[in-house]
Amino acid sequence: MAMEDQDLPGVLVSGFEGPSGICKDHVGELQKYFNLITMQDLLENKTQVGPKIQAAYIWNRKPAIDQELLQSLPALKIVANAGAGLDHLDLKLIASFGVKVANTPQAVSSPTADMGMALLLAAARRVVEGHQLATSPDTKSFSTNWLGQEVTGSTLGIIGMGSIGYKVAQRARAFEMNILYHNRKRRKSEEEEAVGATYCERLDDLLQRSDFVMLAMSLTPQTQRLIGRRELRLMKPTAILVNIGRGLLVDQDALVEALQTGVIGAAALDVSYPEPLPRDHPLLKLKNVTLTPHIGSATHQARWQMMENLIGSILASLNGLPIPNEVLLK
Repeated sequence: MAMEDQDLPGVLVSGFEGPSGICKDHVGELQKYFNLITMQDLLENKTQVGPKIQAAYIWNRKPAIDQELLQSLPALKIVANAGAGLDHLDLKLIASFGVKVANTPQAVSSPTADMGMALLLAAARRVVEGHQLATSPDTKSFSTNWLGQEVTGSTLGIIGMGSIGYKVAQRARAFEMNILYHNRKRRKSEEEEAVGATYCERLDDLLQRSDFVMLAMSLTPQTQRLIGRRELRLMKPTAILVNIGRGLLVDQDALVEALQTGVIGAAALDVSYPEPLPRDHPLLKLKNVTLTPHIGSATHQARWQMMENLIGSILASLNGLPIPNEVLLK
């Protein structure tokens, strides 16, 4: 239901229930500033409700912003997106309606970097397999030959050295890892020195030298299926691929084949395509795969900060002020 206070600016949200609904814990805070209007409210009365909506609050990639929706919202000033990834938004289309876009990159960088290290450690030390072994009713003894990979002193290749990738490097340094990175733009020398990172201009060099390869970049037409059959074959047979970016950064069929045939050692994935995977997907049956349900930023603290950042961006937009975290077309 839409909020009663009609004096507050109207903000479109997906809804309050279900997997695509906004966080229930956030509703009270949002209602201090906005009249929350759900997609259901809008669909039931477009003519009356549409002109009241001045901002769209995107949570869990919903509501979907398309041309039809934009045409029905003549007063829309900003699309405020929770998270850093923007691959679900047509930025050019939105800009063509004179509408701004903002996201929340700072809120997600630390928890997602934490998740990247958690997955790396879990895959290296076979934590999920170990848990299953330790709790299985069939286990009679523990083998001394049940081994994982050493993390300390190993080489980590980070693909995508933005805010998340850089925070991964900060954490990896504490594990005495040798850090390589590949990025569209090279970091400043003082930033490299601060984390002990070495720039690889050629992605192939990073893939060949790394014990762990972590994907921490955005999904764009240029990065889609960046890691395919050829790239996987360049990696060490003991290497572990960690993906905290987007599922489509990897050719998933090629990854399944590489894991099944020993081209690489293991994979740890917080993302896949689609999400969730079909229940009969081969990735779900492989012992050398660790999967989590896209929870890189899923902490109470991060989600609250995301909500606060979105409130700030929306209010700035409505008051004609500079918008924090505004996304500019490149």
